[in-house]
Amino acid sequence: MHLGDTSPTPPTPSDHLHNLLRRVAQHDRRAFAQLYASTSAKLYGTVLRILRERGRADDVVQEVYVTIWQKAAQFDTGRASPIAWMAAIARHAAIDELRRQPRAPHEPEEALAHTPADAPSAREHLEHEQDAKRLHACLEALEAERRDMVRLAYLDGWSRTDLATHFEQPVNTVKTWLHRALKQLKGCLAP
Repeated sequence: MHLGDTSPTPPTPSDHLHNLLRRVAQHDRRAFAQLYASTSAKLYGTVLRILRERGRADDVVQEVYVTIWQKAAQFDTGRASPIAWMAAIARHAAIDELRRQPRAPHEPEEALAHTPADAPSAREHLEHEQDAKRLHACLEALEAERRDMVRLAYLDGWSRTDLATHFEQPVNTVKTWLHRALKQLKGCLAP
C-alpha cells in the first residue's frame, strides 16, 4: 500500500445498518424492508430466547419493528451500534411481554397427551447444565477485557468496529484478541 493511496474502506455491516436506519427515519419503506431482512433473524432469536414461545415471539417481533420504524430518528451512533440498539428494543419488548403475561395459557391435558415430547430428557438437561457451567468457568478464566469482548461480540452482537471503538484498539487487534480468546475457550472446553 502506498502512502498516497486514498482508496475508501469498504462499508461494514454496521455502516450498512446505520445507513438503513437513517433512511427509515425518513420513512423510506424500501430501506425498512432491507433493515428487516438484515436483522429479523437476530432480533427474533433474542425475543424467542426470552419468551420461549414462537407465537408470542412472532407478535413481539412485529411490535419491535413498529417501534424501530417510529423511533429510528432517535438512534444515536455515539451510544451503540445499530444492531445493539435494535436488540435492546427487542429485549425490552420481550421482557415487557413477560411482565404482562408471565405464563402463556395452558393447553388442555388431552392435547398435551397426544403431543410428542420434544423437551430434553433429564440427562440432556443435566448435560446442558454441565456444559453451561464449564463454559462459564472457561469464560471466567479469560482476562477480564477479553472476556468482556467475547460476551459483547457473541452474546450482544457487537461488530469488530464497535468493539474496537469501545476498547480503544485497532480492529485488527480486536480480531486477534477474539481469535486468541476463542482458541483459549476451545482448549478449555476440550474433553
